[in-house]
Parts: sequence; C-alpha cells; structure tokens
Amino acid sequence: MSGALSCSAAELAVLLGPNATVAAEYICDQLSTVNNKFTDVAFAVDNTYLLFSAYLVFSMQLGFAMLCAGSVRAKNTMNIMLTNVLDAAAGGLFYYLFGYAFAFGSPSNGFIGKHNFGLKDFPSASADYSNFLYQWAFAIAAAGITSGSIAERTQFVAYLIYSSFLTGFVYPVVSHWFWSVDGWASPFRIDGDLLFSTGAIDFAGSGVVHMVGGIAGLWGALIEGPRLGRFDNGGRAIALRGHSASLVVLGTFLLWFGWYGFNPGSFNKILVTYESGTINGQWSAVGRTAVTTTLAGCTAALTTLFGKRLLSGHWNVTDVCNGLLGGFAAITGGCSVVEPWAAIICGFVAALVLLGCNKLAEKLKYDDPLEAAQLHGGCGAWGLIFTALFAREKYLNQIYGEKPGRPHGLFMGGGGKLLGAQLIQILVITGWVSATMGTLFFILKKMKLLRISAEDEMAGMDMTRHGGFAYMYYDDDESHKAIQLRKVEHRSPSPSGDTTTPV
Repeated sequence: MSGALSCSAAELAVLLGPNATVAAEYICDQLSTVNNKFTDVAFAVDNTYLLFSAYLVFSMQLGFAMLCAGSVRAKNTMNIMLTNVLDAAAGGLFYYLFGYAFAFGSPSNGFIGKHNFGLKDFPSASADYSNFLYQWAFAIAAAGITSGSIAERTQFVAYLIYSSFLTGFVYPVVSHWFWSVDGWASPFRIDGDLLFSTGAIDFAGSGVVHMVGGIAGLWGALIEGPRLGRFDNGGRAIALRGHSASLVVLGTFLLWFGWYGFNPGSFNKILVTYESGTINGQWSAVGRTAVTTTLAGCTAALTTLFGKRLLSGHWNVTDVCNGLLGGFAAITGGCSVVEPWAAIICGFVAALVLLGCNKLAEKLKYDDPLEAAQLHGGCGAWGLIFTALFAREKYLNQIYGEKPGRPHGLFMGGGGKLLGAQLIQILVITGWVSATMGTLFFILKKMKLLRISAEDEMAGMDMTRHGGFAYMYYDDDESHKAIQLRKVEHRSPSPSGDTTTPV
C-alpha cells in the first residue's frame, strides 16, 4: 500500500549499537507517524459521520414538504411546496452570511457570536465545513416548522422575509446561548460558571429548534387570524381537512428517517472512547440515542391513536402521524442522557400534551393547519422538563465532561438545579422569539404584507399566485360547488330543446 509504514528488526539491530540515541529517535519518529495516521483516520471518520448526519437532517425538508402538502387543501399545494423550497434556499444564504457567525463565531460574548461571517477564517481547529452544513440543516428545520402554522393564507413575500430573519438572526442567537462554548446558558461553556452548575441541557434541540419554530409559528398564526371558514359564526370549529393522507404518511416516515441524523448526529463525533478496550464509547451512546428516539415516537403514536379513538370515535392516521412527531420533538432534548424506559414515559406524556394543546387551541379559536405550534412548541417544552426529571448523571458526564456532583434528573436523585436551568431555557426562548418574530409579523401585517385577500384565499393561492393548480382536483368547498353549478347551467335545455355541452 502506498505510504505504508515499515519498521524491520534488522534495521533496528544496526542502530541499537553504541549509539542508542539514534535508535530512539528512529523509533519515536515511526511512532509519531503512526499516531498522525490514527489522528487523520479519526478526523475522517468523525467528519464522514457528521456529513452523513447532515444529509439525513436535510432529507427532513422533503418530509416537511410532503407533510405540509398533504395537510393543506389541494388548491394551496404549489404554494406550500414552494415555501418549503425557499426555506432551504433563503436559509442557506442567510445562515452562511450571518447565522453561523451569530451562533458559533468564537471567541465571543454570552449573547451572540461575532466571528466567521460568510465563513471567513474557516475552517478552524474547532470546526470544519461539515459543522456548518449540519447546523444549517437545523436552522432551516426551524423555519420549516413555522411555515406550517401560517399555511394557506400568507403572502409569499412574508415567507421570504420571516424565513431569512429566522435563520439569519433569531434562531442563531438561541443556538449560541445553549450550544456554543461561549453561550451564557450552555453546558459547554468554557469561560465562566455554568447556569445552576449545569447549564441548560438541550442535546438536539427540543427548545433550540422545536420551540423556536413553534413559537414563531404561534405568533404568525395569532396575528394573521384563522383561515376563512375555520370557525362558524357561533365560534364552533369546522375541520378544513388536508387533501392527502398519503402525503402526510409519506412525509412522516421521511421525517422519522431524518430524525436518526437529527438526534444521534448531534454528538458530532462518533470515534470517542469512554472506557478504553470496552464497548463503552460514543458509538454505543449513538445507538442508545437512536433507541430512545424510536421508543418515544412509537409510544406517542400509539397513545394518540387510542386517545383520539376515545375522543372522536375514529382511528385517524393524520392524528397518529402528528402524535408520532410530537414524541420525537419531545425526546430530542434529552435523547442522549436518558434510559430507553424513560423515553416511553416521554412519548406517552408528549401525546397527552399535544392532545391538550389542540383542545386549548380550538377553544381559543387558534388556527394552525399543521398543529405546528402545539406539536413543536408544546411538546418541545415538555421535552426540556422531561430531561430535567430523568437525565442520568453518568450520561451527562460522558457527553458534557466529567464534573463531580453534577446536577442531573430530579427523579434520578440529582436535585432540582437542572430543572431550574430548563425552566429558564423555556422562559427565555419564549420571550426572545415572541419579542423578535412577534414584532416582525406585526410589522408585516401593518404594512399589508402578511395575509392575502379573502378572494385569493377562497380561490386558492395556486391559481391566484402561482399560475395554476398542482394537479386536477375537487375540493369539498364552495369553489367546487360553483364549478358544478356552472356545469348544470351549461347543460340546461336550449330554446330548440337541445342541451348544450361545454367543449
């Protein structure tokens, strides 16, 4: 093999004569070369692992697109698909120019990063291009969550503005707080005391990604108001069902697949040894994280299935898909630091949280076509609290560094400090996103850039804004009745007694 190392006994025998120093130098040089080779291999393995995880997370955009398309009425399919494409495209540019620097540009202060704008002075000893790609995939996931909340009634320019602002500024600041080595609440903080001696534990983003996207969507939907026809004059909710359960299921499975990059991939590295010569390494923790992710989602799906059966009398596949995703959103924050049995509890409660949030939204006449605010915001917040209750000290020390007496899960004998840190995370994320995205949506409304006209909304944005429908369809609404009425009129008897048939 080219570049292979060789070290023969004959060569050493010649050197191990009167001059032992030369022999020692020779041996050390060979060992140093071997060590460098192992280091190169470790970098290659870890970067390949992170890149593969980034590809999985990016594939979730296809899942979002299919889920959104199936959850809206057919007359808005092209519109929602285009917004998903632009979340990725606009997010890519703005995260490159500003977002990554605000999130991870180190050294910086506890609030916001201030280096690596446009990837200047990049890569570095602490980050490579794979890190940027992985974090960008997370940023556009947050933007994709928000698009579901304001679907079917939002102007196209508003999508562009909010997506750019969210991925370029709002989301990066939050990720800096909790994931950067300089963040004021980060468990990775290297300069200064940790929040409550632990930092907020949000491994893959129940708060950083899901709560940010969910709360942003909450404000967008609140300021816009519900879709026309969602509530009758008496305030009673009317279901505006999505046009394709098949697309919803397809999108859900794609998201499930991508979540194995989202959660296990958040280790960033896989070739890390916990106990040399044993199976206890980061590779095992990656596997455990995949298992906890799976169990939480599965439990939430089954709980939602039977819960909705009791509430409505139906076995509803769309509700089950949302329940599954709610379980995933909840386990994301603590997936790496809890036992598999605890993930089952996480998924069970996440389903109840989602059902409760949906009931509350209906009573408050809040309209979210994809239940994104309830699913990602509500279940994401539960996921942070769950982590504070069930996180194991051993796993926290393996991932965040050895710390004697580290605060851990309240139910695991770790006291209440971690719970305090998690509650602070929930409060500051809610406050920050409300102040920034709520203000942005309010300004867009005042500038008449937020909501489309009632006429366009009734006709559907595919026809009025995008030049035609995604495919031929019939919606069970007034537009379909109007089409049928025109057909009847065209077929009515003529004065001669014949019937006219449209060409």
